[in-house]
Amino acid sequence: MIGLRDADLLTAIVTPFGENKKINFDSLKKLTNYLINQGTNGFVIGGTTGETPELSHDEKIELYTKFGEIVNGRVPVIAGTGSNNTAETVAFTNEVAKIKGIDYALIVVPPYNKPNQRSMVAHFTAVAENVNLPILIYNIPGRTGVKMNQETIVQLSHVENIKGIKQCASLEELEYIIDHKDSDFQVFTGEDSQALTARLLGANGVVSVASHIYSKQMRKMYDNLYAGNYPEAARLQRWLTPKMAALFMYPSPSPVKAVLNAQGFNTGDCRLPLVSLNNEEKVILAQKLGLSDDALMNKLALDLGKEVEKDD
Repeated sequence: MIGLRDADLLTAIVTPFGENKKINFDSLKKLTNYLINQGTNGFVIGGTTGETPELSHDEKIELYTKFGEIVNGRVPVIAGTGSNNTAETVAFTNEVAKIKGIDYALIVVPPYNKPNQRSMVAHFTAVAENVNLPILIYNIPGRTGVKMNQETIVQLSHVENIKGIKQCASLEELEYIIDHKDSDFQVFTGEDSQALTARLLGANGVVSVASHIYSKQMRKMYDNLYAGNYPEAARLQRWLTPKMAALFMYPSPSPVKAVLNAQGFNTGDCRLPLVSLNNEEKVILAQKLGLSDDALMNKLALDLGKEVEKDD
């Protein structure tokens, strides 16, 4: 197993689709290698950005198996295995645990059921005690309908097999978790706009969507932070923040897939119930990313990819 201690920029990678909406593994390999070369040093596969709710059980197993082969131990890999059924979460996580190259499981707060805090503790503890992979818990109230309180997270941080969290909430809550957690518990923000501040506060890093497009700039931001060049790190975060917001102005991952397609990564369309951006939405996205109006007029012209790679 590859640990997370040296990982600060994790990409929650998309699932490329090709003909008949089948997974395009050639595109996945191309994108993965590109992101590692650009500065990504960890991945979440099979998360929200990967359109996991639209994948079948067998597709997930194949996706995780081939992704483990693609990464081949170069960086840590976290696979999404959570659901709103505790027994099924345990069973699926143990199935994924047999896949070479998967280092951790990401277990989301059960969606739709709307568990209270005591139920969350029971759910995550039961999963942690019965699976053969170390787990990260995933707190994303905007998608699950309930928030895991900071005190609950701290309590769970002391459960032996719970190794960290992807946290999507306020910076004040992040501060509390960092101050009170178990010393071996890894904390990642799931909010791109918090990438720099979270690291300054003591978090391990970010699980990012924007890093699909801006890994180079985000790596440069962190490198400047570590070198003590705080003004430059802050400038890069300010430059990135509106672009990060633009990538969520339509249901994710449709904006980031639109840009990746323009860059030639052939990630394809989204699967229903999500739809890909139409031409009008592409033009608006281009404007929000600071690109010229015609960069996306014809289903995102390839020169978009060249413009996106510029620092500013």
